[in-house]
Amino acid sequence: MLPLITRDELAAALKAGTVVVVDTMPVAYYAKEHLPAARNIPGFPYERAKEFTDEHAPRVLPDKSASIVVYCANVPCRNSELVGARLVELGYPDVRKYREGIEDWVAGGLPTESASG
Repeated sequence: MLPLITRDELAAALKAGTVVVVDTMPVAYYAKEHLPAARNIPGFPYERAKEFTDEHAPRVLPDKSASIVVYCANVPCRNSELVGARLVELGYPDVRKYREGIEDWVAGGLPTESASG
């Protein structure tokens, strides 16, 4: 299980520029709405999360020493746990999970972005 980060901690880290955020939702969901400056590594369908992480991580997360936060839709969503665990296996030492996901972020009134700008 990945270490957790709260919404307030994540918001502060984003503001300070000290984390790289990874949206683990499917590409269409990422394009529609994601946390500011988030990068995308799809973690769904679950059985392809490892494959997608292996494929995207070298390009999306070239700095293995970066402080990384993964998230998906909400607490029941497993994408972020699967992608995050695989990132740790691939040698990323600092991976945390924003368990409550984008639904909590939006509920907190925090800004999001979309692929269309």
